[in-house]
Amino acid sequence: MMQTTRIVNVSRRSLVLGMGAGGLVLAVGLPPRGRSQEAPVEFGADAMPNGWRDDPNVFVSIDEDGIVTVTVHRAEMGQGVRTSIAMVVADELEADWDRVRVTQAPGDELRYGNQDTDGSRSLRHFFDPMRRAGASARTMLELAAANAWDVPVAEVRAEGHVVRHASSDRTMSFGELASAAAVLPVPDRDGLRLKDPASFRYIGKSDIGLVDNDDITRGTTTYGIDVRRDGMLYAVIARPPVIGGRVASVDDRAALQVAGVERIVRLDPPAIPAEFQPLGGVAVIARNTWAAIKGREALVIEWDDGPHGGYSSEDYKAELEAAVRTSDGKLILNRGDVETALAEAPTRVVAEYYIPHLAQAPMEPPAAVADVRDGSCEVWACVQAPQVTRLRLAEQMELPEEDVTVNVTLLGGGFGRKSKPDFVLEAAMLSREMGIPVKLTWTREDDLHHSYYHTVSVERLEAGLDDAGKAVAWLHRTAAPTIGSIFAPDPKEKLPFELGMGLTNMPLDIPNVRAENPQAPAHVRIGWYRSVSNIPHAFAIQSFIAELAEAAGRDPRDYLLEVIGPARLIDPSEIGDVWNYGENPDRYPIDTGRLRKVTETVAEAIGWGREMPSGRGLGLAAHYSFVSHVAVATEVEVVDGQVRIPRVEIAIDCGAHVNPDRIRSQMEGAVIMGVGQALTTEITFHDGRAQQGNFDSYLIPRMEIAPRDMNVHLVNSGGYDMPLGGVGEPGLPPVVPAITNAIFAATGQRIRRLPVADQLRS
Repeated sequence: MMQTTRIVNVSRRSLVLGMGAGGLVLAVGLPPRGRSQEAPVEFGADAMPNGWRDDPNVFVSIDEDGIVTVTVHRAEMGQGVRTSIAMVVADELEADWDRVRVTQAPGDELRYGNQDTDGSRSLRHFFDPMRRAGASARTMLELAAANAWDVPVAEVRAEGHVVRHASSDRTMSFGELASAAAVLPVPDRDGLRLKDPASFRYIGKSDIGLVDNDDITRGTTTYGIDVRRDGMLYAVIARPPVIGGRVASVDDRAALQVAGVERIVRLDPPAIPAEFQPLGGVAVIARNTWAAIKGREALVIEWDDGPHGGYSSEDYKAELEAAVRTSDGKLILNRGDVETALAEAPTRVVAEYYIPHLAQAPMEPPAAVADVRDGSCEVWACVQAPQVTRLRLAEQMELPEEDVTVNVTLLGGGFGRKSKPDFVLEAAMLSREMGIPVKLTWTREDDLHHSYYHTVSVERLEAGLDDAGKAVAWLHRTAAPTIGSIFAPDPKEKLPFELGMGLTNMPLDIPNVRAENPQAPAHVRIGWYRSVSNIPHAFAIQSFIAELAEAAGRDPRDYLLEVIGPARLIDPSEIGDVWNYGENPDRYPIDTGRLRKVTETVAEAIGWGREMPSGRGLGLAAHYSFVSHVAVATEVEVVDGQVRIPRVEIAIDCGAHVNPDRIRSQMEGAVIMGVGQALTTEITFHDGRAQQGNFDSYLIPRMEIAPRDMNVHLVNSGGYDMPLGGVGEPGLPPVVPAITNAIFAATGQRIRRLPVADQLRS
């Protein structure tokens, strides 16, 4: 289904009111997609904040001094979106990169559409619209120049920030033409001349740095934690240590004696499900953050833990294991006759895989400044979802949305945590209480103890092999608390979008496949985490395929390629996935040829099949997610129970490459994050409380366990005629099984529980 894009000329008055002075301004609008628009939600789509639709408006302006400004509606959190979107516009516009500026859009869904920075969607949804925006602006500048010279427009051409008349060699700068171009009609989309990709100056090139790089390096840019407002106070909050808990009693006398402490404020807990509402507790407001922290330490609080006070990770693991060992779960996928095929198979293989809760742990914990007074609310915050933040603030403050302003700062990492604006609501509630600006800071301990955690999961797989070792039956049971639990009362089964992350859309060339989803209640806040449910699904499936290869006496690479099957295009909806990452499956089919190619690329790069010394092994995994295809090959060394990773090869086919440097950096970051998931990282609970509170116990990778040699392979299967895939998230899922499969090759010991931790020590 074709998507139509609306490009409209925004008046100079609108520019002055909303963006600052300028000449030519274009707005790009992308309407909702006609197929697979959002994740179906059984308890009602309205429960999901603003649905899963994209309807963004991105503004491009040319000022009278020639400066080109691109207003980006998605948040910058290290992925380079501000640079990449500007690159696309500048290339089609024929702008000089040194004269391009970027500004961040405030939260405003009516004006900018869906602003959620998630799902690896920003560039794949905006490459074509932003090309057309740049081309429209270029065409209008060319027409303005032709009018000024009284020559046919076919005789003029924009190049290098000027418009040139070919026969006379006259030129006019973009700034000189901006005002005249601004009053011209926007060209019809069908008549736009887009550049031949062979003439791209910026798109696909690796020599363009981040637009924020100099400011970041010099420390002159602004993250959420950097914001200052005149006369503001500072706050931290003692929150209930167990979800659903509340303050039973508080003695704040000692806290009020701490120098700098101004006030203690009680916050009521939210109704459950809490969605993005604050957890409640006791806030300490002071003249600086240190005084607020010391005041919080002096509070004497007795907590009522509520219904989740007995939550224990080990007990819950046993509950999930019991659930996947029965056939009582919801049937989510059924092809062929798995029961008969399993019964008749001469070889049967069974395995269970466990991953713990994980926390996003961005380098910058949540932070926000709010100023609520005189019937208005303005906030400055490191948020991934500014329009959701604005809506929830309007509701909480009982204000019209037009009286709420959300200023988006740079994010010091996000990984999904900053999609949830609970911390911004806290700041606003305290500012309203005090009548002046308040800065709320979360410490690292706050961040880890009160996160929206990545779901714990148990995956049980059974397979039947024929006499030749070929898989003829596949049964997968998956049990995990759902993200839906923060939106609706007590749902216990995964939502379709969670199942569509590497489970119902896994392209298995196996005749009999069945998947079931037993119930799993949630005892903590479950939220988005980089790559979401692809993590447990990829770990289980890619580990199990390696186990089947071992059972069949086959090479793991050859067996993986056999299970992927021959090159073919698969409509995800035909194999059980009703979501397909919100994309039209006609435009974004699963391409097993591309999955095979990235697998073969990394296998060749790492020297698959070479003789390995004792204690060393190679591992391999491949996965389709966020409409991109990724494979990872690792070399692992195990010495005295310690895992070292001399080498990692990772290949991604995400379609066309807009900003290769950013793709490489995202893949490298995914590898490092995956190393942590495989070897060290977990959140455990006892008596409902998270047991890890800082990086001394929540062990993200240190340098000594980081891969010594890491190589990224960018595979482009179709040039710029192929739709873009995601980049930020799809690199992560195959990293863990590639590592654990290599550990087996090195030691003969299977890793079915994450993290590895001390499992290899004798």
